[in-house]
Amino acid sequence: MSADKFPAKDDLKRAFENWSVVSFMALSDMRARYKRSVLGPLWITLGTAIGSVGLGMLWSELLKVDAKSFVPTLTAGLIIWQLVSGVITESCGLYGRQASIIRNMNLPLSIHPLQLIFRHLVNFAHNIPVFIVLALILNVPFNLNTLLFIPGLLLVSLNLLWICLVVSLLGARFRDLEHIVGTVIPLLMFVSPVFYRPAYLPFSQNIIWANPLSYFIEIIRDPLLGVAPPMFVIQTNLLMLVVGWIGAVWLFNKKHNRIAFWV
Repeated sequence: MSADKFPAKDDLKRAFENWSVVSFMALSDMRARYKRSVLGPLWITLGTAIGSVGLGMLWSELLKVDAKSFVPTLTAGLIIWQLVSGVITESCGLYGRQASIIRNMNLPLSIHPLQLIFRHLVNFAHNIPVFIVLALILNVPFNLNTLLFIPGLLLVSLNLLWICLVVSLLGARFRDLEHIVGTVIPLLMFVSPVFYRPAYLPFSQNIIWANPLSYFIEIIRDPLLGVAPPMFVIQTNLLMLVVGWIGAVWLFNKKHNRIAFWV
């Protein structure tokens, strides 16, 4: 099958082959964001630490739950939410921000979503020590279930990649999408298990599980808390992965050649 007939396959293949370019672009972007800053990217870690402890103490009182069990839960939820919401929000204007590179350099278009995912995974790596320190202090169990964190993070990253491909493409065509997503994402935060576990809710858990982002949070957070994620959470993530990539590849094949004109 020719690359011309299936540009998405060829584009993704070239993007992964240029992984050194992806990492260089992501790390250069981070260095530019924290240029002349004393702490640099450690501001990410410090902000997460302060927010997690402060919000953890507040919400544990509001929900009448033990702070020792709630603070690690909230910390993991916030760290994962920053990864998921950050990727989706920034995807809307991704190709617009990279317009000069798209017009002047012969790079695969999927290299930009890959770069965005990698940068947010680096941010995630800066934040995860906050959880580890709190887990050690508050005696969160570390066991074999904790190792499930790795495949869970990989599965979420692959799901975020197809979401980023779709949203960035639609965002290049419809500029209002950035404002719509910017409005909806904060609302989704409150119907996602970020501040609480589904079991804490005084109302039906179906509201939480109707939100697809909830499955991304739970498949990573449960292992971090020493618990195996429920089978339906794993199955839903796998289903989203398969269906999502089929739709993303189809859309990318159809509109691949128009992105340069849209930006």
